[in-house]
Amino acid sequence: MWLKPEEVLLKNALKLWVTEKSNEYFLLQRRRGHGDAGSRFTGMLVGALDTVLDSNARVAPFRILLQVPGGQVSWVIASGATLDEVNTHWRWLELNLLHSLSVFEYKEDVTSFVSGKIKGLIAEEQLCKQSSAEQGADHQEDVRVRFEQRFALLRRERMLVHYSCCLWKGHVPRQGWLYLTTNHLAFYSFLLGKEVKLLLPWAEVTGVERVCVSLRTDVLRVRTRTHQRDFSMFLFMDDAIATITQVADITLRRVLDCAGLELPHALQQHTLITKRMLEEHALQQCVLSMFGLPQSENVCEVRACAVWTPHARCHTHGTLYATDSYLCFSSREAGVCTLIIPLKEVTFIEKEESMLPSSVIVCIRSKRAIQLISVTDRDSLVDGLIDRLRQLSWRQTLFRRQDQCKQSVVSKEFFLTKGSPSQEQEKEKLWEEHFEEFGRGVHMFRTDKMHRLLTKGIPECLRGELWLTLSDASSEIAAHPGHYAELVEHSMGVTTTATEEIERDLHRSLPEHPAFQNQAGINALRRVLTAYAHHNPNIGYCQSMNILASVLLLYTKEEEAFWLLVTVCERMLPNYFNRRVIGAQVDQSVFEELICERLPELVVHIPDLSTLASVSITWFLTLFLSVLPLQSAVCVLDCFFFHGIRIIFQLGLCILNTNVSKLCTSTDDGQALMLLTSFLEQVRHEEDCESTEESAEHTYITALLNEAYERYADVTVKKLEMLRCRHRIQVLQAHEDTTKENTLRLVSPNVSLSAQDLSDLYDLVKTEHLISLYWGDGVCVPRVCSEGYRLDRAQFKSVFNLLSPWECETHCNPFSQRTFTLLDHKHANHLTFQQIALWLDTVYSEDLNVKVRWLYCLHIPPGEECRALGLYDLSQCPYSLCRHNDHNLVSFQREFIQFCKTLYTMFHDEPNESELYQAIAMVTSLVLQIGEAGHKQGGPGNGQDSQSDWTVSFPQILASLLTETVLVNFFEKPLDLRARIASARERQYQERVGLLDIEHGTV
Repeated sequence: MWLKPEEVLLKNALKLWVTEKSNEYFLLQRRRGHGDAGSRFTGMLVGALDTVLDSNARVAPFRILLQVPGGQVSWVIASGATLDEVNTHWRWLELNLLHSLSVFEYKEDVTSFVSGKIKGLIAEEQLCKQSSAEQGADHQEDVRVRFEQRFALLRRERMLVHYSCCLWKGHVPRQGWLYLTTNHLAFYSFLLGKEVKLLLPWAEVTGVERVCVSLRTDVLRVRTRTHQRDFSMFLFMDDAIATITQVADITLRRVLDCAGLELPHALQQHTLITKRMLEEHALQQCVLSMFGLPQSENVCEVRACAVWTPHARCHTHGTLYATDSYLCFSSREAGVCTLIIPLKEVTFIEKEESMLPSSVIVCIRSKRAIQLISVTDRDSLVDGLIDRLRQLSWRQTLFRRQDQCKQSVVSKEFFLTKGSPSQEQEKEKLWEEHFEEFGRGVHMFRTDKMHRLLTKGIPECLRGELWLTLSDASSEIAAHPGHYAELVEHSMGVTTTATEEIERDLHRSLPEHPAFQNQAGINALRRVLTAYAHHNPNIGYCQSMNILASVLLLYTKEEEAFWLLVTVCERMLPNYFNRRVIGAQVDQSVFEELICERLPELVVHIPDLSTLASVSITWFLTLFLSVLPLQSAVCVLDCFFFHGIRIIFQLGLCILNTNVSKLCTSTDDGQALMLLTSFLEQVRHEEDCESTEESAEHTYITALLNEAYERYADVTVKKLEMLRCRHRIQVLQAHEDTTKENTLRLVSPNVSLSAQDLSDLYDLVKTEHLISLYWGDGVCVPRVCSEGYRLDRAQFKSVFNLLSPWECETHCNPFSQRTFTLLDHKHANHLTFQQIALWLDTVYSEDLNVKVRWLYCLHIPPGEECRALGLYDLSQCPYSLCRHNDHNLVSFQREFIQFCKTLYTMFHDEPNESELYQAIAMVTSLVLQIGEAGHKQGGPGNGQDSQSDWTVSFPQILASLLTETVLVNFFEKPLDLRARIASARERQYQERVGLLDIEHGTV
């Protein structure tokens, strides 16, 4: 274990200790006499001395010392009862610390750095070992208080976990604490008299990866668009990188426009998120993907147990997962046994009192019983399952009562041309034997033998049944009787964008197949796709769904094809078919990383994998249905319903591996694409040749699938989920960059601001939007992609305070409110990025005439001068102002005092402040005289009420200002927007936190 560094004299230590290992800075020592054969007398002597001199040495015969070169004093930093235990610490020191200490010039700095690091590791170990929840809560509260003091954020910023680690500043490590909160990654270090602070919003993180840098072999790198931060020397590196990746992923999905990537309700409430909730969410995502369960399922219990497997005549050990509606089992050894039992198929569950330990019997409707033994915490598991069974039974009774009168839609089945009768009969016989041994239905035992049977081929008459069984779509049909018939009835004749797209693609779906060369097949496909568009309007219809649905219809009835389509789109390929196909893009990014990992020689020749991505993304979106001959593609679909998406990854890697030598000889990207296309054509040719040989048992695609499954067996669901979490960050940030580019392209023609200023302004407005999500009420003005982020009145007030070129002090609030009202000409209660950019372009880039006209319009009652000036369309504001007829008169008396106050507050902290005040006094006096004179000329004798407001025109205001040179110079002096934005970004957090503190009453 790690020890608080304690000094020992090296000269005296050598008498009782033997050095086993050493390097420049550390010694691994064994207590003299311990473990020496034939040294019993020496061991007894040292043991006797231990009782007098060093009682701790008897229980820790191994230790590690820190020894600074040239020093006579060493420090004990770790000890162990066994050599294996202390070797673990030794390897950690070699991996994380040894190569970093050479950067320190003075040996005192080495001692301070190592001492601080070891103390941090001890604190982290103690935190992990705390058994008392109350003590843990007290410790977390202390950590939270220190975090708030160091970073001055709101209490609503919930801290999730903290780690002891090092932040690398150049070649120098800074030992400190890494804090992970719901919205930020923060690091604090105070070492050798230097303080280091880092506060990084998760919304700016573009990537998290584990890298090797020079001699540092285990570094966690966090990337943003402008920087990368390297952290190392974690006590629990795996946990740290998993947590950081997960928090970044969840936060981005919560605060960015994620196009349908929905989070569980509990994780949307960021002030309630805990580390335990994150762990449960990670487990749930892995379980749902592993067993292909609905995304709405929640994991209720996880238990270690063993299940009786009749085919193996033994109990198979593994893990049992109980969800809301399922009981699932996965063996320890992959492929040995998998079980998926829908609770609706369970008749009863009971504890079995027998000689077998903690036994449970699960009885299924098919008159089968499944025995579980060695179930940890058996009583709570059984009680929970029985409660859920009761709830499920009540819901099923309710559905039957509601739907008992509804009829389902049944259509003709369109079968592919079958193979020879003898082949089909042989396949049927094999499958019937398999069902006899492993069971039939969703709850059958799924083993590697089933994979081998699948690749040999499914008889045509069983393919539809097995698809429904393996995917568990049959459970959806049973749970929603009559739903498809209702959808067909309500959707037929209704025209939407989705139905128009469906009509365009109907005749492109397997046009060569006889089933879709007649109206019956086309109509069936239309009904299935239209029904799904109404069933899930968030997805509606997406290209490639027509190809999948048409193949499903070849082997199943309409209703069955519909529910298979639902299962694929919502359970097996979640987020693949939304507006931005984010799920497919994430998996494509994961696939590229797997290529880099497994086919490095291909990456050397084709460093830019986007070329291959243009081909491989079709493999994922259509499950190879559009690139392989139909009979081969159906074999892939058979394996997909059994293994899920991982078989698509494995097959894609296998195809590239088969062609890697040819791809490496290609001279350009076009040739590489042609090679892949020709390979797939070769598959078609091989299938055509083998289909004529009746005795052929293995087809070309079968061999390819078997090779893919065996060669890339370690591409597991768990690994894919971890990679998806990491690559989803990159994909979401890439979409964010695209949105920004589109917005700037839309706005830039209308303003004279530079591209860099517009980009910086966009980032500032985005940060303001995100701050409201971080610490506001959690509700923010929704964003429109074509216009960027939008701000409400409170958010604009903060931006106005930061970016206004004039310091208005106490008058800033009414100034910003008037500006917001003028800009919000459509009364939408929010401002678009384009409106904000036009406002800044006016006050920073336009001439005196336009600036003064803008100030004039701010102080005119809405509906009067703004309508006269045509300013309700702000998108033309700078230009319409210059072309305006300057002779309109409006009522100005009521706003005259506010106008004067605005002018007076604009000159705060100016070098010639006193001269400006005198000049504005002269101008306001002159404007007042002009207004009074005009009022007298338009008195009662001219048909005007003597009590009415006097008026003044903009030219009169402008002429008055032009009489004072100091005012002209003030309005015409150049203003640096870039510097203002840079300063604003540094102050934005602190000022916004102060405002929110006041709003929430915490100060």
